[in-house]
Amino acid sequence: MKERTISPDAPPLRFDRVSVSYGPGLDVLTDASFELRPGSMTFLTGPSGAGKSTLLKLAYLALRPSQGRVSLFGVDTARQSRGERALTRRKLGVVFQEFRLLEHLTAYENAALPLRVAGDKEKRYRNDVRELLEWVGLGDRMNARPATLSGGEKQRVAIARAVVMKPDLIIADEPTGNVDTEMADRLMRLFRELNRRVNTTVLVATHDMELIRRTPSDVLRIANGLLSRQGQEAAR
Repeated sequence: MKERTISPDAPPLRFDRVSVSYGPGLDVLTDASFELRPGSMTFLTGPSGAGKSTLLKLAYLALRPSQGRVSLFGVDTARQSRGERALTRRKLGVVFQEFRLLEHLTAYENAALPLRVAGDKEKRYRNDVRELLEWVGLGDRMNARPATLSGGEKQRVAIARAVVMKPDLIIADEPTGNVDTEMADRLMRLFRELNRRVNTTVLVATHDMELIRRTPSDVLRIANGLLSRQGQEAAR
């Protein structure tokens, strides 16, 4: 399957009047429109049940909108074939709130899994994966399996797995929810480093307003299914 040519200046993610409804009176997202600039960092915030997870699922192609258009890298995802959508997903790094680690693999093997699936040889990526796990504070837990890891350690493995291939777009659902403030800031610096080095765009859903205040970024707020863009001051 050949991937369609896209412009490097195309927004990595764009919503055009997107709505999601599960039935009459059950609107989860209503007429949402926004776009992320290439290499930008954006927080998505709002109360529990406001629609943050629904928006993220639309962004990483786990859900289709009831109305409107979701575009990734300038391409309307509704017009893509199954093969094209699979190629698009390879440009994404997703941090799931429930981790989704493979229990039979070690922390190192879970973090390296995207590279292995892509067909890379371990001798080419071994040092990079080890360095990444050191960065997220798991240098002494590389051979541990998920059953022996704490929630915070599982979260860090999941983040390492999401960023290991230096994706074009990272979508993270509460990536700092199980770690302390020091580690949260360190993980955000990792996202910032990807911003700087490889122009990765980052979308982070979080309840942590202090984290938002400490991290210069754009802010999207969702409440009652309605989305608004806010500046850093508005989020305070």
